[in-house]
Amino acid sequence: MKTVYNGKTKTVFTDEATGEYFLFFKDDATGENGVFDPGSNTVGGSVSGKGKTGLAISKYFFELMEKNGIPTHCLGADIDKCLMKVRPVTVPKLEFVLRYFSAGSMCRRFTLQPGIAFDPPYAEVTLKDDDQGDPLISERLCLMKGLLNEGEYQKAIDLLRRVGGVLRDELKRLGLTLIDFKIEIGFDQQRNIYVADEITPDIWRAQDASGKVPNQIDSARLMAGVLNITLYD
Repeated sequence: MKTVYNGKTKTVFTDEATGEYFLFFKDDATGENGVFDPGSNTVGGSVSGKGKTGLAISKYFFELMEKNGIPTHCLGADIDKCLMKVRPVTVPKLEFVLRYFSAGSMCRRFTLQPGIAFDPPYAEVTLKDDDQGDPLISERLCLMKGLLNEGEYQKAIDLLRRVGGVLRDELKRLGLTLIDFKIEIGFDQQRNIYVADEITPDIWRAQDASGKVPNQIDSARLMAGVLNITLYD
């Protein structure tokens, strides 16, 4: 297998013999100084078994999205090997964020109190650039930089909102209130759009019944128990 891209929490491989593509889920988690945070741009540490647990959760949510008519790049998973087989897509260096409540970087950027409700939910698009701190980016700049074609920005926002509806309902069923989340999108050769990367606690913030916002490690443990997913540790 040939390494195509090595990210913070996942590596993209291709099987040169078959042309198939795979995501390898690592045990690494984002955060700083040993504190885990899904909104961080750096690796804060690693937890044994996180990759397998995250892959199992992502497989569950990708299958749930597909059942609700939302296209994803997931084509199956080998949990024991931490590998997800994926559709080959081009993923622009963008993250699409949907906020149901103010939190995290939004509060820092705009001097807002956390917990302000948004109705309808507030959509943002950021450029994946660690050196620049993942700045907000407009549709016009996406077109100027060649990241998206005409009309694809709105298609991605529409897809983001659809994902949010399914994710929020499912987390509510599990006793969690979705605060915000982010997704990546990909395009095949015909420019059909898909949800890419992952859907795990690494991409969302959610509040439990006690008002606590568990980090992605604790949230993954909770999800594994509620969804009867084997927790590897």
